[in-house]
Amino acid sequence: MSDYGPLSFKVPEPPVRPGDEPDFSDFEVPKAGTVRKPGVDTDAQDIKDLATTMIRVLNREGDVVGPWAEELDKDLLLHALRSMLRTRAFDERMMTLQRQGKTSFYMKCTGEEAIAIGQQLALSEGDMNFPTYRQQGLLLCQDYPVVDMICQNLSNARDPLRGRQLPVLYSSKKHGFFTISGNLGTQYIHAVGWAMASAIRGDTKIATAWIGDGSTAENDFHAALVNASVYQPPVVLNIVNNQWAISSFQGIAGGDQATFAERALGYGIPSLRVDGNDFMAVHAVSKWAIERARRNLGPTMIEWVTYRVAPHSTSDDPSKYRPREESAAWPLGDPVLRLKNHLIKVGLWTEERHTQAEAEFDGEMRVAAKEAESYGVMGGGSSARDIFEDVYKEMPPHLVAQRQKLGV
Repeated sequence: MSDYGPLSFKVPEPPVRPGDEPDFSDFEVPKAGTVRKPGVDTDAQDIKDLATTMIRVLNREGDVVGPWAEELDKDLLLHALRSMLRTRAFDERMMTLQRQGKTSFYMKCTGEEAIAIGQQLALSEGDMNFPTYRQQGLLLCQDYPVVDMICQNLSNARDPLRGRQLPVLYSSKKHGFFTISGNLGTQYIHAVGWAMASAIRGDTKIATAWIGDGSTAENDFHAALVNASVYQPPVVLNIVNNQWAISSFQGIAGGDQATFAERALGYGIPSLRVDGNDFMAVHAVSKWAIERARRNLGPTMIEWVTYRVAPHSTSDDPSKYRPREESAAWPLGDPVLRLKNHLIKVGLWTEERHTQAEAEFDGEMRVAAKEAESYGVMGGGSSARDIFEDVYKEMPPHLVAQRQKLGV
């Protein structure tokens, strides 16, 4: 008789299911201002603790506290809050268009606005983001034309990518926004390669990579870490841990075994874990990591801890796999309200201005959507041939010359 029983394996289960009470009792939230700030030239081995704790700057009273606290220009702070409100208004208008059947699908970033906007405001012109599909704030805080964004989602005649991409997969070299890949995870290795190319050219521009917690289970994520570890390119590796992938909780990607930030430690890459709903912490840590890259000190990984308030997409119904009240119970709060309360406390904002700003951006998006809807279908409605010829235009002269030189 065998001494061994039948073999088995584990399938992680979320702590609660639909109908249960939301439970974040095991979710540790350090007191704001208690996590140390090392120098930018620190070694990965000396800051292992920063991959397991959580850097926070804004406390419950709306004060900025601790070693990561910084005095930011008031115009930058106001621009940040307005950009977050504007992004939220854009999302709501696009949801309306989708419900009206005017676009195929949409993906909101509600609750995650501080992450993209906080980092973008720490970057410089010419730096390149390699985003995934919940970083529309990267564009909206730079005043990328809203009508163009809506036209791409409507796939009409003014779609700036002329049908070459899906809705929400934007692209703008001018705004440092590399085209989003529908094959999740591939942008991570692309960012590492772009950063290496920048170094080869002797440039001063850095790259940032963006990935969600679910996509860290993709092979490209680990390939990117190997190359970043070996070649030490100027890149910031962002993980947006919003607790839920398409319909699976973060434990399916290994989040129950260790923090996502800890994954970088095995590759010798400095790593930090941050409250992603705290704009002040996002901006401060982003500046720290960007400074490391700019000074040729190599890559940095940042895990942004946040919560996906909205469905994964308009094709998703989160009530099927998580409690309806879970987003309201999320212990890190709403990033918009937290920054708003801070700005009110320091005298830069008021409740009245907040209400006015919400109305202003709602009106802006309403007008922009109306203009976008005025454009006809791609190709002017004449024929599929127009679309085909636009996509497969004659090859540019410099590429023709390259092909001739290579003899292909």
